[in-house]
Amino acid sequence: MAQEILIPDIGDIDEVEVIEICAAAGDQVGPDDALIVIESDKASMEVPAGIGGVVEAVTVAVGDTVAEGHVIARIELAALPVSDAQEPVADESRGEEVSVSVPDAEVAASPSTGGELEIRVPDIGEAEDVVVIEVAVTAGQAVSADDLVVVVESDKASMEIPAGHAGTVLSVHVSDGSEVTEGTLLVTLGVDGAAQAPPVADESLPPQSSQVAAAGAPDAAGSLGAAGSPGAAGAEQTTGSRVYAGPAVRRLARELGVELESVSGSGGRGRIVKDDVKSFVKSRMKGAGAPVPAAGGIPQIPEVDFSKFGPVETEPLSRIRAAGAGNLHRSWLNVPHVTQHDEADLTELEAFRATLKEEAARRSVRITPLAFIVKACCYALKEFPTFNASLDQQAKNFILKRYYHIGFAVDTDEGLVVPVIKDADQMGIWELSGAIAELAEKARTQKLGMGDMQGASFSVSSLGAIGGTAFTPIINAPEVAILGVARLATKPVWDGETFVPRKLLPLSLSYDHRAINGAEAGRFVSHLSELLADIRRLSL
Repeated sequence: MAQEILIPDIGDIDEVEVIEICAAAGDQVGPDDALIVIESDKASMEVPAGIGGVVEAVTVAVGDTVAEGHVIARIELAALPVSDAQEPVADESRGEEVSVSVPDAEVAASPSTGGELEIRVPDIGEAEDVVVIEVAVTAGQAVSADDLVVVVESDKASMEIPAGHAGTVLSVHVSDGSEVTEGTLLVTLGVDGAAQAPPVADESLPPQSSQVAAAGAPDAAGSLGAAGSPGAAGAEQTTGSRVYAGPAVRRLARELGVELESVSGSGGRGRIVKDDVKSFVKSRMKGAGAPVPAAGGIPQIPEVDFSKFGPVETEPLSRIRAAGAGNLHRSWLNVPHVTQHDEADLTELEAFRATLKEEAARRSVRITPLAFIVKACCYALKEFPTFNASLDQQAKNFILKRYYHIGFAVDTDEGLVVPVIKDADQMGIWELSGAIAELAEKARTQKLGMGDMQGASFSVSSLGAIGGTAFTPIINAPEVAILGVARLATKPVWDGETFVPRKLLPLSLSYDHRAINGAEAGRFVSHLSELLADIRRLSL
């Protein structure tokens, strides 16, 4: 039988425009495959099939205006007996199972009698390219509410997803390496007194025109109502956006390894469509011998066949390292970096820290200079608020932050990550030491959650345990400054009469020269050095 697919709830918007057709008659589609892309004056959104089957017809064209409830396609779906209405239907095109709600079918489960509970990917913020890195359960396994079910990972952090309810695993819908988004079905549990009732068919809709719920579609409330809302599906044309392309085009570009910044759009208002990406690939294949200009006209380094010089092997970057490389490159190209170098005298601080060793052992906390540095940074940021800020997209205004969340770089086997100490200004040295140790351990064991990596207003990168006399840290944009800390060294310092040994800490402050000038940076570093030289100032 053929199922009509309708435009879902698009919030307060009356009509939207069809800007891309992603499927054609005869195509085999799965529940998450996009059929069309629609656009309001603020955002664009993919409309997925919601079911698996063969497209019988697409009933709209590019340029059509549509509204909620408008029929956009018909998909041929194998007929189901009424008794099997809630049984999973195999989607041969994707190798998965999807639950199809047939109108007028009776729902079998209820909270009082028990039934099935679906575990889905929760809110993952703005993370992209999230994949399953571990499936911890199998069908038939009994689990408790706190038992781990699946671990997912973005390019910045990993997240453990627990069962949330005691029961028995009926089916697992993902495997290692599966790409998922918010709302993706992971596991189905058989439970007693399920916490949620399954969807009930809307009897007000006639069977021949019932609307299929779009699996993984954005939240209906305001899905196209405001740019940057969850419903924008990563395709909104916001101020300062470098490219204008829909999710389907972005996915194709990722699969082909194309940087969309290098592609010219032929669609309305310069929008990049799939044909633009394909044409770009073809043109580059024809001229593979010439260096390809990158964004901004910067020529790329020519590709070299190193195997002609000797044995080589290719080892892919970890997801975290690859994402970090992209972020650092973007910051270096967009932010005019300047670095101010200085030395702080930590002689008295180190003497005081030594007196805390016995108490630290009793507390099972290791106090490092980093805790004092973070504390001093909070004081300095309050004295110089433009260092605890960001610039708006037009670089016309400061966005002054009235919170002090300090990120600190942690070197892990997978690459560099930057967990964030929230409200660091409200913590004492013992609390800061504990928070640093806890976050660093979570980073090294890949247990950082999404929230552990977000919200920093200023960052510190310490190489003290490794060495070096100075370096130029790259700003973690959209922050405007970052403090680099090298290795503490004992040096002779002239006191007016003789040379005396002093413990000096090299500091390297990189700052965004659009937001901060050299004099301000010099005063900031001098003030920070004074705080570290006499830690009594931290109590004032």
